[in-house]
Amino acid sequence: MTPVDEPVDLHSPAAEQAHDIAVARKDILRIATAGSVDDGKSTLIGRLLYDSKAVFEDQYEAVERASKGDYVDLALLTDGLRAEREQGITIDVAYRYFSTPRRTFILADTPGHVQYTRNMVTGASTADLAIVLVDARKGMLEQSRRHAFLASLLRVPHLVVAVNKMDLVDWSEATYEAIRDEFTAFAAKLNIPDLTVVPISALNGDNVVTRSANTPWYQGPSLLHHLEHVHVASDRNLVDARFPVQYVIRPQSDAHHDYRGYAGRVSSGVLRTGDEVQVLPSGLTTTIAGIDGPRGPVDEAFPPMSVTVRLADDLDVSRGDLICRPANAPHVTQDLDAMVCWMTDEPLRPRQRLAIKHTTRSVRGVVKDVVYRLDVNTLHRDQDAADLGLNDIGRVKLRTTQPLFVDDYARNRATGRFILVDEATNATVGAGMLVAP
Repeated sequence: MTPVDEPVDLHSPAAEQAHDIAVARKDILRIATAGSVDDGKSTLIGRLLYDSKAVFEDQYEAVERASKGDYVDLALLTDGLRAEREQGITIDVAYRYFSTPRRTFILADTPGHVQYTRNMVTGASTADLAIVLVDARKGMLEQSRRHAFLASLLRVPHLVVAVNKMDLVDWSEATYEAIRDEFTAFAAKLNIPDLTVVPISALNGDNVVTRSANTPWYQGPSLLHHLEHVHVASDRNLVDARFPVQYVIRPQSDAHHDYRGYAGRVSSGVLRTGDEVQVLPSGLTTTIAGIDGPRGPVDEAFPPMSVTVRLADDLDVSRGDLICRPANAPHVTQDLDAMVCWMTDEPLRPRQRLAIKHTTRSVRGVVKDVVYRLDVNTLHRDQDAADLGLNDIGRVKLRTTQPLFVDDYARNRATGRFILVDEATNATVGAGMLVAP
C-alpha cells in the first residue's frame, strides 16, 4: 500500500487542527428575516436552502407530497408546525442552517404578524443582518416599517430589503424604484448604517442565488452573493474587553492539583496572556497567567470564543463576575434605563418585582417607572402610558438589588442587553436594551 492510499485518521491532532483552522476561517453570518404576512419569507428561505443544495432528497420529496398547489411549496421547509401549515403563516421562530464554500449561515424565520413582535425581537437580537421582505404589489406596509424600526432598535448592523414577487408586477423597474426610494427615505430617520435593496422572486428563484435575466435594469448582486460578501468582522466590538465568568474550573486531581480557571465566552474585546485585568464586583486587579481553549493553550481570545482564563493571583471569582481591563471597565450600577419589549399577557407596571438576567449574572429588581410607550409605526412616544402590554415596546427604569456591569446597547450588544424573568413561573417576560440616561 502506498502512502497515498493509507486512510486518514480523522481524530489525529493534525486532522483536528486542520478542521479548527477551516472552521475559524469560515465566517458565520446570523440572519433574521422579517416582513408582513404572505410576503414570502418562508418561501425565500426554502429557496435559499434548495438552491444552495442544503436540502436532502427525502426532505424535498416530503415537501413535494405536502404541497397543495401546482408547484413545490418550499415554505414548508421552515413552516413545520401543524398550525403554520394549516394557516399558511409563520407563528414561531424557525432556525435553519446552511453553508456555501465561503460562509456558514444561521437563518431565523420570524413571524410577520403584529401579535408575534416578541418572536421578531427574539430572532433579531443576535442577528448580524436582517432581511425585510416587501411584496412588490403592496409596497411598504405598516409591518415593513415596524420590522425596519425593530432592526434598528436591536442595532442589527446590516439591513437588506428584498422586494419580492417581482414576477407578479411584470418586473417593473418603476415599481422597484418607488419601493426602494420610499424605504430609503424611511431608513434615513432610523439608525441603519447599511441598507441594500434587491428585486427578487422567491418562488421562481430570480436574483436569489443567481442573477436573473428578467431584471436587466438591476446592476446589483444576487441576494446570496450579497450575504456571502457582506463585511461583518468590523461589527464586533474588539475594544471593550468583557469576559463574564460562567463557571469556575477546579479539578483538584493529581494531574491538575492546583489548577484554577474561569470558563466563559468572550463577549467583546481581546484578552491576551500577560494582560492586566480587573475583576468585578471586587475591583481587584491581576494579570492573565494563561488562556486555555478546547484544544489547549492559546495566546489570545476574542468573540465569540469560549475559553478558560487563568489568573496570576488567587482572587475570589465566581459565576456572574466579570473580567475586564482596569482602564476600560463597564458601568457598575443598580439603576437601569432601558428600552423593553414586553412578551407576556400580564402588563408591566411600576413597582412590579422581577428577576433580571444579564450576561451570566442573575439579580432581583423592581420596576421604578414606565417613562413612555413607543408606537413603532409612527415612532410617537406616549408619555402618559401607565404600563406596557403584550408586544409593547417602551422606556423603563429599573432598580436592582445588586450591581450589574453594563454598557450602553449601542456600544456593546453583549453587555447592553438583559432579560426579565417572572420569579413565580420562571418564564421570560421581557427583553431589555440599555440606553444612556
